[in-house]
Amino acid sequence: MPAIKFSSQWFSENLKVWIKGVRFNGWMATVLGIAFLVALPILVVLGSVFADSGEVWSHLSSTVLPQYIANSLWLMLGVSLGVLVIGVGTAWLVSLCRFPGRRLFEWGLLLPLAAPAYLLAYTYTDVLEYYGPVQMGLRSLFGWESATAYWFPNVRSVGGAIIMFSLTLYPYVYMLSRVAFLEQSTRTLEASRSLGCGPWRSFFIIALPLARPSIIAGLSLALMETLNDFGTVQFFGVTTFTTGIYRTWFGMGERVAAAQLAAMLMLFILALVLLEKWSRRQARYYQSGGRHQRSAAYHLEGWRSLLACLACLIPVGLGLLIPGGVLLNMTLRNWQKTVDSSFFNLASHSLILASITAGVAMLAALILAYGERLQNSPIIRLGVRISSMGYAAPGSVIAVGILIPVTQFDNAIANWSKAAFGVAPRLLLSGTITALVFAYLVRFLAVSLGTIESGLNKIRPSLDDAARSLGYGPTSTLMKIHTPLMGTSLLTALMLVFVDVMKELPATLVMRPFNFDTLAVQVYQYASDERLVEASAPALMIVIVGLLPVILLSWRMVSARTSKTE
Repeated sequence: MPAIKFSSQWFSENLKVWIKGVRFNGWMATVLGIAFLVALPILVVLGSVFADSGEVWSHLSSTVLPQYIANSLWLMLGVSLGVLVIGVGTAWLVSLCRFPGRRLFEWGLLLPLAAPAYLLAYTYTDVLEYYGPVQMGLRSLFGWESATAYWFPNVRSVGGAIIMFSLTLYPYVYMLSRVAFLEQSTRTLEASRSLGCGPWRSFFIIALPLARPSIIAGLSLALMETLNDFGTVQFFGVTTFTTGIYRTWFGMGERVAAAQLAAMLMLFILALVLLEKWSRRQARYYQSGGRHQRSAAYHLEGWRSLLACLACLIPVGLGLLIPGGVLLNMTLRNWQKTVDSSFFNLASHSLILASITAGVAMLAALILAYGERLQNSPIIRLGVRISSMGYAAPGSVIAVGILIPVTQFDNAIANWSKAAFGVAPRLLLSGTITALVFAYLVRFLAVSLGTIESGLNKIRPSLDDAARSLGYGPTSTLMKIHTPLMGTSLLTALMLVFVDVMKELPATLVMRPFNFDTLAVQVYQYASDERLVEASAPALMIVIVGLLPVILLSWRMVSARTSKTE
């Protein structure tokens, strides 16, 4: 006991000394305040694990919860296989092989990232259904009279959802894998060739293990987006945690049970991240390639070059060109029906929400990144990292984590006002644009933060010292020196968050104000009613807007690679 008392007293005294040693200035308080505010929804969801939901949770666990878990696991397994095969395979081809059209595919393979998976689900269902052009063409060609005369795969299934996710999410793996392959040492690959290794053997023994960290990072992003999806799995009738959260909250009116489902989904994602880190706990990866080294390329000719072109063209065609062409054809053929006053109204709602969120996210990310630059203490680093964890949380989870405290706050204000003045005011935050923008901020702040941190780290610290010697304070230095130098990074952060908000469906569907639909919500509602013609114009608008940052990102990747090899 004396030893315990001594150690506790020693710990408390040193903790006080450490706290006193930390300089709590305005920047630090702002950083910690933003971090706490952004982390609050996640903490609310995780805290709901210990709440009492009565018999609802036991009912869910005995009926639908096993199905939620099984479908989520099947989706993760199938999507992992799909994005790895497509992403890693195409990245290897365009990075280490030379064939006609390679430079075009370098940036073209990123384009399917602009189309959300739920848009592909709606489009391919319309194309592949019984009265769609594919099956009608097959019946006309072979003389089949009914569906009993032939077998055709059902796109509305777990397998169909896996294909939709794979076609839209493989660019995450492709992008990071390509960078890893390009940065690998040329000498290592040439040494494998001198030892008798062919292209396939060098790929599996040398290149693939060295690129594993980047591949796993891209795979983690793809799986997080898979677990976050609502529109695709809802439309295909695949029950997952996101559909279960929505049904439990709105169908059963049980917010505690919905929060517990959200917490279990968060545990799924946490287990995914921890498993990835544990799997490479003792591995180390080093690259010794020089900056100006060119990759040892394999020149493909004849049928091999044709197969390489097809391997790169198929994912781009299935992931963007075909669905984009179908939507464009529908929109142009029915433009009087699709491009009307309601379309422009929905577009204005989406643009307003995306613009506000992009601006707020850029400002918050700039404050967080610059605060960490000013005072790189453990508590600041922890606050910045906490503010980034919302990106790993699905939109439905964030919506639940916001609605619970916001509803409690509005009810408390209403009860106080009624007791003090005899008048109960309207809800202040629930069902407002403010709450919805906050949900977007929690979800996508990490996107803006990563971009701005990258731009800020390129500015030498000597510029800060020079600004201080000239009498500039921290805020003046940021506004007059750093911000002009970070113009490209700030613009990229704005654009990425803007497009993510345009595509976001789960959080918008749960938290949108009354009579304030967006393009994504309208597409979901029309598609749920089997009215894809009416949904074509809003869906096409989402794809076109989504193409802008993807093209910018592709151009930057290609130009950066070109500048390194010149």
